[in-house]
Amino acid sequence: MSDTAFTARIGMGVNAFDAAQWDALGGADNPFMSHAFLSAMEDSGSVGPGTGWQSAPIVIESDSGLPLAAMPAYLKGHSQGEYVFDHNWADAYQRAGGDYYPKLQIAAPFTPATGPRLLLADDALGLPLLKAAEQLCAQNALSGAHATFIDPGQLPIFEEAGWLPRSDIQFHWENRDYGSFDDFLADLASRKRRALRKERTKAQAEVEIRHLTGAEITEAEWDAFWVFYQDTGARKWGTPYLTREAFSLLGERMADKLLLIFAYRDGEPIAGALNVIGRDALYGRYWGCTQHIPFLHFELCYYQAIDAAIERGLQRVEAGAQGGHKLARGYAPVQTWSAHWIADPGFREAVAEFLERERRGVEIDQNYLDRRTPFRKGG
Repeated sequence: MSDTAFTARIGMGVNAFDAAQWDALGGADNPFMSHAFLSAMEDSGSVGPGTGWQSAPIVIESDSGLPLAAMPAYLKGHSQGEYVFDHNWADAYQRAGGDYYPKLQIAAPFTPATGPRLLLADDALGLPLLKAAEQLCAQNALSGAHATFIDPGQLPIFEEAGWLPRSDIQFHWENRDYGSFDDFLADLASRKRRALRKERTKAQAEVEIRHLTGAEITEAEWDAFWVFYQDTGARKWGTPYLTREAFSLLGERMADKLLLIFAYRDGEPIAGALNVIGRDALYGRYWGCTQHIPFLHFELCYYQAIDAAIERGLQRVEAGAQGGHKLARGYAPVQTWSAHWIADPGFREAVAEFLERERRGVEIDQNYLDRRTPFRKGG
């Protein structure tokens, strides 16, 4: 790449770039980095004016205008919808007289799923892309840049650039070449195995469960799921992040990457879970219901997701952020990573000290959780 002339520029949105050229950089591995997903967030108004998420993707181009590297980035006026929490940093910085917002967020919006954050035709462009992000912060008096849920394979690029790494824990299910759900159950301790079977029996007793993907998902299904999504969003975090149009656009642009798992009672949908299908993982995203049935949440979000992953030969299920209850259901603790560039040297030093202490705590938590998975000893 040393003989190639290129420049970095900020786009008004992912839609400002050719879809095929963007996806050629992102590859087919992670659906949340695709032009279809990111542009649907913009076109639906889920990000953009009034949301606190202003799309500002950074792209390195050749002298002919061909994208060689890209970074989905957003100017953020708050810390909502990120799932890597820095509210205490914001409070401390503002008490010291600084303006923490706006900041630069490098992420898939509203999506706590690990994936590449540097979309590179050549790995050598990783550092220049990060330097472009730092320059954007410096030129616009942003407090810093934050890349969340980084693919662990890209973390060394951020560390080489001097960004501060931060770790946390999620719960993922791993496919150990299972041929069926019963094969998975056979790996569990007998008491846990009986508990899971009992939960599935109770959850399935009163409903019919269907898996829908591609053309099977119509606007009627999205109407039903919107009701589920609104209910869960209102109970958990207030105003839901996605607009109703976002689901329609996702259905139009990437239906073959979507899996809706619905529960029907008397022919009417009463609960649903939305999953996104990657090359080697199934990503659980949203769930909701209009009627309460014991263990139905676990059935639709965790057990049916395992069934779907086994059927498709996927390596894992990522069931989203938080949720220690996933541990008893065969979802093991896995470290996730973010990286942070802080503009102010004094504040950067304070954040670095905090992260060192936090990292030790995360390691202790991981060791504790590893000893409490439901798998048979030696399994």
